[in-house]
Amino acid sequence: MKAQFDTKGKSRLVLSEINVTPFVDVMLVLLVIFMVTAPMLQQGIDLSLPEARSSGTPPPGDPFILKIKKNKKIYLGSQVVPLKTLSPKLAAIFKNKPHRGIYVQADKSLPYGFVARTLGEIKASGIIHINLVTTTK
Repeated sequence: MKAQFDTKGKSRLVLSEINVTPFVDVMLVLLVIFMVTAPMLQQGIDLSLPEARSSGTPPPGDPFILKIKKNKKIYLGSQVVPLKTLSPKLAAIFKNKPHRGIYVQADKSLPYGFVARTLGEIKASGIIHINLVTTTK
């Protein structure tokens, strides 16, 4: 919409439209910043899972995952748990859960004996279903 005003005999045109160009510029800059930083925010535990012919069934909605890195550190979420305290910690976590199942992601370079000891501690905590996670060939 355009309006005319008369100031001291001069006719002047006034624009009453909003200029959205600076707003669009700012939004595009923010979009680029978020696109660049989003991949850097993903944190996780780097594992090289063993390969198998079939990976079985996918885990349900929000599975409980225990991860074992190649340096023999055991992770429950992002927290490191020593092997000797794993059984009581899992027993406390699964105390009131009706579904006692866990998914184990172990690095393929780990010695079989260490993985077996870890599985024994999991079983000693009262967990019924232990699932080993692999990748497909």
